[in-house]
Amino acid sequence: VLKLFKLLHRTRQEVFKNDPRALEAARQKINEEFRNNRDETSEEKINELLKIATDVEVILRTSVIQAVHTDSNKI
Repeated sequence: VLKLFKLLHRTRQEVFKNDPRALEAARQKINEEFRNNRDETSEEKINELLKIATDVEVILRTSVIQAVHTDSNKI
């Protein structure tokens, strides 16, 4: 669980670098989700949550695109 938590934060830092607002929002969401489920004892539920977190990490790494306005008509 801790390894996945750290991986999500490293991915967040790579995907949202140079975007302080997105970095902070992602940090808060990751911490909130792990905090909300820290007392979970059901092995089945824990495995389900770990699968969701793994899927989120893959989506962040492969599907999120950061764009920068370079001109009024260009991104």
